[in-house]
Formats: sequence, structure tokens, C-alpha cells
Amino acid sequence: MRGLLYIIAVILVIGWIFGFFFNHAGNLIHILLVIAIIALILGVIRRA
Repeated sequence: MRGLLYIIAVILVIGWIFGFFFNHAGNLIHILLVIAIIALILGVIRRA
């Protein structure tokens, strides 16, 4: 399960980076970044 959270977080961050540079999705990109950060934090909390 931990690996899945990290994979999702990485995909969301990559999507955020593409969206930031191409700026086609508007505010959706920032929502993806927040979801990725939350997934990373949950992964770290569950690991400890």
C-alpha cells in the first residue's frame, strides 16, 4: 500500500509540473499538487 501512495504522489507531481508549464487545466493543477503532498505525508506517517 505504501508503494501505491508514492506512485500516485509521483504521478500527481509530474502532472502538476506539466500543467504548470502548459497551463491548460487551471486550478486543477494546484489541486493535484495538494493531493500529492497529502499522499506523501500519509506515507511518511504510516511508515513511522
